[in-house]
Amino acid sequence: MTTTSDSARAGAATPGVGRLGRGARFATRWGLGHAVPWTAIRAQARGGDLHAAALVRSTGSETPVGLFDEIRASGPLHRSRLSFITAHHATVKEVLASPDVRAGVELRGQGALGRMSDWAQTTAPMSPIRPPSLLAIEPPDHTRLRRLVTRVFTARAVQRLETRTEEIADRLLDDLPQGEPVDLVERYCARLPVRVICEILGVPESETEMVRGFGAGAAPSLDVGLGVTELARVERSLRDFDAWLTQHLARARRRPGEDLFSQLAVARDDEGALLTDAELKNTAGLVLAAGFETTVNLIGNGIALLERHRDQRSRALDDDSLWGGVVEEVLRYDPPVLLTGRTVVRDTQIASVRVPRGSVVTVLLAGANRDPDVFPDPHRFDITRAEAHEHVSFSAGRHYCLGAALARMEGRVALQRLHERHPDLRLLPGAERRPTRILRGYRTLPASLG
Repeated sequence: MTTTSDSARAGAATPGVGRLGRGARFATRWGLGHAVPWTAIRAQARGGDLHAAALVRSTGSETPVGLFDEIRASGPLHRSRLSFITAHHATVKEVLASPDVRAGVELRGQGALGRMSDWAQTTAPMSPIRPPSLLAIEPPDHTRLRRLVTRVFTARAVQRLETRTEEIADRLLDDLPQGEPVDLVERYCARLPVRVICEILGVPESETEMVRGFGAGAAPSLDVGLGVTELARVERSLRDFDAWLTQHLARARRRPGEDLFSQLAVARDDEGALLTDAELKNTAGLVLAAGFETTVNLIGNGIALLERHRDQRSRALDDDSLWGGVVEEVLRYDPPVLLTGRTVVRDTQIASVRVPRGSVVTVLLAGANRDPDVFPDPHRFDITRAEAHEHVSFSAGRHYCLGAALARMEGRVALQRLHERHPDLRLLPGAERRPTRILRGYRTLPASLG
């Protein structure tokens, strides 16, 4: 149970809302967003509900791909007690492209619970899963914001960044200790992408580790079932991140540079309007967090998979042209994001199944990536797989990941540089998965470099 002191510390300094009011709102956010739904999910999982079981078993060392196969075998769109759910590749793409669904899962506007949720959110911190985050808005606002950000992630722009990414990778590898165990997540996987994305956004190198801490602290915000203490910790990270972004915005306006943040600070949309501070901070914050948190997972998952499939690692080391395929197969086989949710905004049909307005549809990205209709022998890890790029690990439709090309490039450079420098690399006992349910990656990867 929450305490007034814990929840008050987690609350924002909202005008007209006292310490007790912030505490009550925090307690309501935790209850409606985590305690109540997670209690229901666990109860349904014990009763054999496939969707609930998938959520409960999504933490741990292995992705529950066997359970995803069961869900897929139950039909193109399975109706569980919690929501609709699918692990079919074609249905996942249909849902993600449908104009009849919106991003996210919320109670907003749905009767008394919706009103209570609206009330509780008045003191909530900035979040990647609430407007005006690109992950939580739809056209026309989504189109307007996405267009302003897209220019930095073009294939040509990413190609220009490749040389700099190689330099960062080489410098990090130079700094790895020789002759003693090293945690590759801490010393390599996490540091490379955060330095790249911080350079894109004009963040001083002296602040990159602080930004990395913000991302790690906020990562569980995507999950359901957080404990009260963990939610308080996550919200503190989000508030600290928001405060830092406010300072960075002021700095960019005083001394604008060529970085994306400076460009966004002065960018005008088609109607000549500047972004609001909330839009700017949410957009930049999402680019920062999404730009390295998921890539950390991609690199770490790749190292672990190549360790478990050393024959594939040897093939890549013998043929430089295969490293692109390594990245695509890692993304397919062990994606950095397990699933995502959508809310149906009007009565519709999905996979020829009637889905009423207000329904939630959960799409298992990791399950779609193992669909045998698209990926023959889907549980085999094969870096030469011709159809590997058909994975949906970057989502699809209008919310397709802006940074997909950047993540692919960073993953390829990071994995190739590491294994070419240390072809005898061996992972040591003690590797730990992150405890998050939506984001899939490693918290630690102890290794001997050989």
